[in-house]
Amino acid sequence: MATGRRVSRVAELIKREVSQMLLHSIKDDRVGSGMISVTAVDLSGDLQHAKIFVSIYGTDEARAETMAGLESATGYVRKQLGHRIHLRRTPEVIFCEDRSFEEGNQVLSLLHKLDHERQNKPAASTEKPPVGSLDADL
Repeated sequence: MATGRRVSRVAELIKREVSQMLLHSIKDDRVGSGMISVTAVDLSGDLQHAKIFVSIYGTDEARAETMAGLESATGYVRKQLGHRIHLRRTPEVIFCEDRSFEEGNQVLSLLHKLDHERQNKPAASTEKPPVGSLDADL
């Protein structure tokens, strides 16, 4: 089994090589339908399985089309990785869509909305309530 440092180095190398393949080697038109970038590679400890996370910018239709193109190109990507990276066994490649950027943007927009609501909300008065009111008894 490979050490943690080796796994991270090989994962980074796979990320770089797959990014280069997406730019230059993969000829499938479906892959080019959305702007795509490799965000991370999750490599198993025995270097046999690689989950490649990709971020796709575009419409939902373009995302689905791009993922279909990537899934059809997994054999080609694995073969090219075998030629470019000299390992005893080339890892099995699985493409996964990474939606963390979208989720992060949604969280940020909600936080901005809350901040905007707080700024527009009238400030609570600092005056003491009258002696006979319920708030004074607390």
